[in-house]
Amino acid sequence: MSKEFVDVLVIGAGPSGCVSSAFLKKNNINVKVVEKTKFPRIVVGESLIPRVMDHFDEAGLFPALDKMGFEKKLGARFMRGDEVCIFDFSNKFGEGWDWTWQVPRADFDNTLAQEVINKGIDLEFETEVVGIEFNGTDSITTVKTKDGETKEIHAKFVIDSSGYGRVLPRLLDLEKPSKLSPHSAIFSHVKDINREEGVEGTLISFDIIETEVWLWVIPFSDGNTSLGIVGPTEYIDKLSENGDTAEALRKAISLSDYYVKRFGDVEFLFEPRHLKDYSCSVKSLFGDGFALTGNASEFLDPVFSSGMAFATESGMLAAKLALRQLNGETIDWQKEYSDYILYGVNVFTTYVKEWYTGNLQELFFHQPENPDVKRKICAVLAGYVWNKKNPFVRLHDSAVVNLANYIKIEKLEQQ
Repeated sequence: MSKEFVDVLVIGAGPSGCVSSAFLKKNNINVKVVEKTKFPRIVVGESLIPRVMDHFDEAGLFPALDKMGFEKKLGARFMRGDEVCIFDFSNKFGEGWDWTWQVPRADFDNTLAQEVINKGIDLEFETEVVGIEFNGTDSITTVKTKDGETKEIHAKFVIDSSGYGRVLPRLLDLEKPSKLSPHSAIFSHVKDINREEGVEGTLISFDIIETEVWLWVIPFSDGNTSLGIVGPTEYIDKLSENGDTAEALRKAISLSDYYVKRFGDVEFLFEPRHLKDYSCSVKSLFGDGFALTGNASEFLDPVFSSGMAFATESGMLAAKLALRQLNGETIDWQKEYSDYILYGVNVFTTYVKEWYTGNLQELFFHQPENPDVKRKICAVLAGYVWNKKNPFVRLHDSAVVNLANYIKIEKLEQQ
């Protein structure tokens, strides 16, 4: 069996793995990336939020992405019948990027991976991790290549950015149920032949069908658009009696009074994908010699597009801490990594839960708008969930529900 020796092994070549490996390479660390699949490949998570731009910029990946001409995302629109709430990232609380992208992930992730390769990083596609052993912080990872060859990769640290593959959580028995109730999604892409000109044609939108059921519409710069339906698993399963995903998504589109004319009769560019009970969690984000990043650790819900933000945030932080550890520093992984990442996870978890209770929707659609409240919530939706100067971050577990209850009482008094 052949052997390779590296400083850091990164499992997974998605955004988290690319950010980690690019940062480490920039700091002269011998890093190798293994990716189970072949790129390009279709994956969900096409709506980004501004916080990710900080990480792509710091990792040196922004110029390659910017050249691709992806559709710029300046904010997001939420709709509930005739009610509309539009968030503008340039009008948010605190500092941070005012825009990001909405992207077909096959192209986006492939661009990232090719740029990582261009930087001289050894990235091996169609290579599956089948086992791992730790001796302190040192590890021996067994992988199987596309040719069926088995080999060992010896590393001083492992960053698991395997996404839904969740390699180390499976191998090390770290998986645990999510705190969120079971939700599922079905999505596909269409050629947006009825797209309107101007902002309307490019604006990312979330159309609320019921309190817990919503349709996403994510236009891309290539003329295609991503369509997806999200809701409680039981609801999604009932959209088609025989599990036909195309039938289910078609029915979901028909439930949108706003979008049925635009998308009611368009063909899907691929068989709609079904993501069942997608929320997940782990017992620990780290251990001796490894850290879990992105969806390999926690995945909440797509409603506020937090997935890639946590992926790149955790990928960048794990790489920085691994670099310091390799340089001889003692790292408090609980405090510097787990506690930090989980603080942001807990903030977003509150917003996801209060979205599905309807409390957050009360704030979104309340008239007249409170500009100050909206700016602070906008900062959360932009991914700046570690800025404790923002009371809607610092007091996340009470701010939304208390304000929503006040609005409800005010409505009752006006009746």
